Amino acid sequence: MSNEQGATAFAGEDVLGPTGRPLTEFPEPPVLSSHGPARIIAMVNQKGGVGKTTSTINLGAALAESGRRVLMVDFDPQGALSAGLGTNPHELDMTVYNVLMDRKVDIRDAIIHTDVENIDLLPANIDLSAAEVQLVNEVAREQVLASALRKVEDDYDVVLIDCQPSLGLLTVNALTAAHGVIIPLICEFFALRAVALLVETIDKVQDRLNPGLQVDGVLATMYDARTLHAREVLARLVEAFGDKVFETVIKRTIKFADASVAAEPITSYAANHQGAESYRRLAKELIARGGSP
Repeated sequence: MSNEQGATAFAGEDVLGPTGRPLTEFPEPPVLSSHGPARIIAMVNQKGGVGKTTSTINLGAALAESGRRVLMVDFDPQGALSAGLGTNPHELDMTVYNVLMDRKVDIRDAIIHTDVENIDLLPANIDLSAAEVQLVNEVAREQVLASALRKVEDDYDVVLIDCQPSLGLLTVNALTAAHGVIIPLICEFFALRAVALLVETIDKVQDRLNPGLQVDGVLATMYDARTLHAREVLARLVEAFGDKVFETVIKRTIKFADASVAAEPITSYAANHQGAESYRRLAKELIARGGSP
């Protein structure tokens, strides 16, 4: 569903959001009568500390609140996504690493049901760091994750892949498996400079491995409207990516860190907080753009 079909501007005068565009009131997501096949979305940025894991957890939780069945794939050896959903990644016998490297392992044996309704997790730990080296000698090495996810795509509506901060073989695997990409980007100048290399990588994957891949959107994170620097970076972002920049902007708040310590999405940890509402709005915007069922 497009913005034109699924969204209407606020009544009265246009209200400009942080991106300088009129704020849109996105509709409540439609109730799904059935589930699957999943739309696979890679959360990618080779720069660390831009809010990838926080955005994966909270966007996933907001989509789950709207009745979507969500599989979260931890594709970072640091295991932050797994920890953020209440799992101790160092105590796991079966992770995404085993799914990638051993054809006898069924992906369903590695998937964990979380305490959050409608959310399952394919966890990761430090073992995954070895996969990058070991996959080099594999046939169709860029398509191993895609092959694994095909077995469960009918069980879910959305699969979110939390990628490690690099543009190596694991990230290429995620981009090859994905239908769409969300680029979380902290509102700082140096983060903006790094995006050109990421876009180049996405273009190469589109050209050589996954022609259907598209950029679902660029998500501005850790935004502080009080600083001129953040406002200038956001303006540059809109200048470079236009409508690809989500209207929804995630503002800086300590509540995200508090929710991470509690191993909960902010949507349950502080359900009425502005940060929780922002991710609910992002979920509505993603669905209205056609980026999710």
